[in-house]
Amino acid sequence: MITTVITIVCICVALSLSSFFSCAESAMTGASEAYMADLEKNEHNSHAGMMLKILSNRSRAVITTLIGNNVCNTLGTALATKLLVDTFGAEGVAYATLIMTFMLLIYGDMLPKSYAVENSNKTALRIAPIIKFCMWLFTPVVYVLQKVVHWSFKLFGIKETNSGDIDIAEIRGAIDLYQGNEIKREKEMLKSIFDLSEITVYDVMNHRQNIYAVDIDLPMNEIISKVRNSRFSRIPVYREKPDNIIGIIMVKSFLKTCLQNKDRLDSLKIEDMLLEPWFIPETTTLLQQLQAFQKRREHFALVVDEYGTLEGIVTLEDILEEIVGNIEDETDKSQMTVRQTSGGYYIVDGQTPIRDLNRMFNWNINDDNVVTIAGYLLDMTESIPEEGQKFVFDGFEYTIMKRIRNQLKQIKIRKIEEETIQEEKQ
Repeated sequence: MITTVITIVCICVALSLSSFFSCAESAMTGASEAYMADLEKNEHNSHAGMMLKILSNRSRAVITTLIGNNVCNTLGTALATKLLVDTFGAEGVAYATLIMTFMLLIYGDMLPKSYAVENSNKTALRIAPIIKFCMWLFTPVVYVLQKVVHWSFKLFGIKETNSGDIDIAEIRGAIDLYQGNEIKREKEMLKSIFDLSEITVYDVMNHRQNIYAVDIDLPMNEIISKVRNSRFSRIPVYREKPDNIIGIIMVKSFLKTCLQNKDRLDSLKIEDMLLEPWFIPETTTLLQQLQAFQKRREHFALVVDEYGTLEGIVTLEDILEEIVGNIEDETDKSQMTVRQTSGGYYIVDGQTPIRDLNRMFNWNINDDNVVTIAGYLLDMTESIPEEGQKFVFDGFEYTIMKRIRNQLKQIKIRKIEEETIQEEKQ
């Protein structure tokens, strides 16, 4: 009788340990290293630090749980078989198989793993000390098994990878999966940060047509007047033609110098007050340019194409706006480039960037080949549309409202709903 009770107790212990190892395996598989690192750094959680070390060698930890699980399953099944054979004879083998299969499936596998999957980080923190001890205890066996697995991979031509590596796509996916509204703005900012390595300065620059520049051959009084009345902190200076930039005026220092020499302005040489222009290729990514701005401690660069022709200017503010959205201060002109009208129409300036429209209204106008909405229509129509002309491309209706010479100055846009498209087709 005593022997039977001891055997039953041992079977229950084996089942409990099997349940623990199954739970541990699922918890470590689903645990987040980023979460553990944050917990250790900001809350000084010792269990988090312990689990972080365990996860750095996840394969060894998983092998440890598999060893423990298999040993417990084998021991529990063997004890149950012996007990039932002693009680029922040869039929006890069948009884033991049925009972242990059910018990191991439900209590040794399904329940603990289901719980661990739903509470992986919390469970991983709780089991960290025990798993650490088991990894130390099973070190010799784990070492041998790791070598066997390694050589088996080589034998079958399977390439081993580091499961702990996290690539950009995985981080993007984690951001996209978050559906909460509390940090919606932060979510968009994080996505924008990862886009910096894919967007070029050409996509966000101020086009050369919109550049406020000063002709160096103007009289000094006129130059001072233009600089004083501008809203910019840096102004390009050109000679003969606007594309020929020869230097940059730092407005604050320029006006200070002029004020200090107000009685002898004619003796000042503007060439001596110019900064050397910094030219960058239009293919430079925003991430590269942001790093270059930091390194050079500058906020302003001139964008040129492969032939050295001026395309526009890009500033530090332009890059920051890609992350945080539009930045306006007291010096910015309050001008609306997008105006909503009745019927779901929007009146937009032709030079409005497509990226801004897509982000503002969650549209999907293709900006792979062009930057502005005017450029998009020129590219799609392969012509210069006349005022009043109407076009439909990829679910959007465009009407040319205003054209000056060859420039599309004002465009009316409406997104066509799916039902409207089907009705028009019918």
